[in-house]
Amino acid sequence: MTADPTTLRRLYGRQQGHKLRIGQAALVETLLPQVAVPAGPLDATALFGTGDAARPLWLEIGFGSGEHLAAQAVANPDVGLIGAEPFLNGVVGALGHLERGGLTNVRLHMGDALDVLDRLPDGGLARAFLLHPDPWPKARHAKRRFVNPGPLDLLAAKLAPGAELRIGTDHAVYCRHTLMMMARRTDFIWTATSRADWETRPADWPPTRYEAKARRQGHEVWYFRFRRAG
Repeated sequence: MTADPTTLRRLYGRQQGHKLRIGQAALVETLLPQVAVPAGPLDATALFGTGDAARPLWLEIGFGSGEHLAAQAVANPDVGLIGAEPFLNGVVGALGHLERGGLTNVRLHMGDALDVLDRLPDGGLARAFLLHPDPWPKARHAKRRFVNPGPLDLLAAKLAPGAELRIGTDHAVYCRHTLMMMARRTDFIWTATSRADWETRPADWPPTRYEAKARRQGHEVWYFRFRRAG
């Protein structure tokens, strides 16, 4: 399955914040080309080499500053992690984690995650993460959210049967929107069996700075896990 990402979503908002420091600019110049997602069709071999054809692939959609992505890479060295983030300063943050940790099982795409999804084979992903996405809380902006039919259709095609989709949010509007959108689908199964399943962060779900900020501000945080049916 292929799709034109521009028919599903386009990038909104700024892509760069504060000016990069010299060391940060050097990471973009030297390390990013080494870990960047390549052009063309994608699979484990294209991303990590001929000896990694069987490496499971996980995708983080909008990785912020990369702390969750890096923590998952450390905890799961046999997994190949793909991170997609349009914000340059976030990419720089992730590059810092990769450099400090000497991580070799991560590839980064500075741009829309749909560009990566569209080039992966159907069933090629073993797990996907969407953590604290921009909620676009105004009704007229609801179409900008990732959790909408077009992006979810594409993501469902790329997740293998039984693969897990994790969605985390501290925004009540996005929480309700997510549950409404996912309840309409037959290709995803919500795995929760009790309130604790969505109110308590699982042990293998590393925290992010967005979650920490939400907690400091007294916000609730919800942790949703869905399994790809089939």
